[in-house]
Amino acid sequence: MNSSKIQKPSTYLIEVKALSDRIVKAQQPIRILDAIKWDDSIKQAFMQSGCKALPAVDAEYYRQRPLGFDPGDKKDEFHQIERDLVRKLGQLNPLSVIMRRICREYQDVVTMLEGRGTSVFSNISQELYGSSQDVFHVGDPTIADLGSMMESTLQQLRELEFLGEEPKTIPAKDAVDILNAKIQEVFPGEGLRAMLSDGIVSDAAAGTDYIKIRADAMFNMRDLRILEVHEVWVHLGTTLNGMEQPYCTFLGKGPPSATITQEGLAVLMEILTFSSTPERLMRLINRVRATTLVEEGANFLDIFEFFRAKGLDEDDSYTFSSRVFRGSSSTGMPFTKDLTYIKGFVLTYNFMRLAVHKGKPDRIPLLFCGKTMIEDMKVMADLVEEGTVSPPRFLPPQFKDLNGLSAWMSFSRFMTSLNFRQLEQDYANIL
Repeated sequence: MNSSKIQKPSTYLIEVKALSDRIVKAQQPIRILDAIKWDDSIKQAFMQSGCKALPAVDAEYYRQRPLGFDPGDKKDEFHQIERDLVRKLGQLNPLSVIMRRICREYQDVVTMLEGRGTSVFSNISQELYGSSQDVFHVGDPTIADLGSMMESTLQQLRELEFLGEEPKTIPAKDAVDILNAKIQEVFPGEGLRAMLSDGIVSDAAAGTDYIKIRADAMFNMRDLRILEVHEVWVHLGTTLNGMEQPYCTFLGKGPPSATITQEGLAVLMEILTFSSTPERLMRLINRVRATTLVEEGANFLDIFEFFRAKGLDEDDSYTFSSRVFRGSSSTGMPFTKDLTYIKGFVLTYNFMRLAVHKGKPDRIPLLFCGKTMIEDMKVMADLVEEGTVSPPRFLPPQFKDLNGLSAWMSFSRFMTSLNFRQLEQDYANIL
């Protein structure tokens, strides 16, 4: 009997790892951003039209871009893993619940990619990443409302000369060298790196063990500080912690909905380190506003002009507009991933302040166990306590010692209860 009791947890963990590894392997060929990006010929044709013709992107365009896997077979594969999770771990086992949800999500992702250029794509995008019309809580403003509220404040700050940004004088090649030095300082000997890339839409993007820097992008030192805390500390850090998990290896490869927590944590990290700027936040808010406009019926040309009116040149206006419409058509509904930065920030910030309020600040570092989701944090705490999930080896300085963060968050509930309009009146003679 005693021998059986000793063996049982080990057998269970072996099953967990085997099933988790199957999820990791099954998702490997799924590359969402690669599957939905527009090639250079679309941009060239748009520029040649004098920026007047809608890009010729529709369902037929995407059909000419194979996914690299058979959608039906891939959905069957995830369905089989889902069934085996019930057979081997049970219906109510917390890890079974989490991993089955991930399997269903990847099935949705495959259906979404099958529907590129159609309404199916955008509908599932909203399920995975959210919609601008989502609320955080009953009766609260929508994500679109938040974008509108922040836009006026940020615009005022951007007009202040003393808050202007430094010129971008650092070419991508030098930025890679600077970031590689930072990566070695934070993750010595881990084999992580920054590298140049011609194939990304944004200035930078994190992969499994690398950060891609767009070859023609220019930076200043604050930009590189933001990339350090956002891409290196959060995205590479959580990947590293997830890939070191002994059993729950799926934590090294987050599903799309984990992007909300990931990007929210990354933006929060920018703010906690005083790295962000009004200009940076305005770029994020403009993405929210653009997504909102598309959900309200705007087409590609409308969004291109929206960004032009914000002072962007034709090249950047095209880049930001194509982010909103990638995977869709130039007159279709949006790809809503760009909402995750602001949506995730609000959700992550609220999680942290409530964790402190309830006397559970030790839950906060668990966000770094891997590609986690806020809704799994209670289960994650239990899994760490029982040894199924390892606590994060890497943590940013702000999360290693929770004293400062706890002190700051302690005031949060009281401060947010104050009437802001009344404060404006009371302070009218001071400011």
